[in-house]
Amino acid sequence: MKVINPAKNLADGIVDPLHTVEIICAECGYDLDEAELKADTCSDCGATLNLKQNVAITVTTLPSVFGDTM
Repeated sequence: MKVINPAKNLADGIVDPLHTVEIICAECGYDLDEAELKADTCSDCGATLNLKQNVAITVTTLPSVFGDTM
């Protein structure tokens, strides 16, 4: 299951960056859907369901390196 969370501008210039969370079977790498997450075994390999989570963060805005110059 892959969940994509879009970037958000929060208060005072704080940015919650674009990030993607992927949940897979730790044994075989099978991409599980939401219904399969409730099961005890992986529907692809049959192993006891141990989950692995991959998180990818995309930088959309860089902060000022030197601060305000004025």
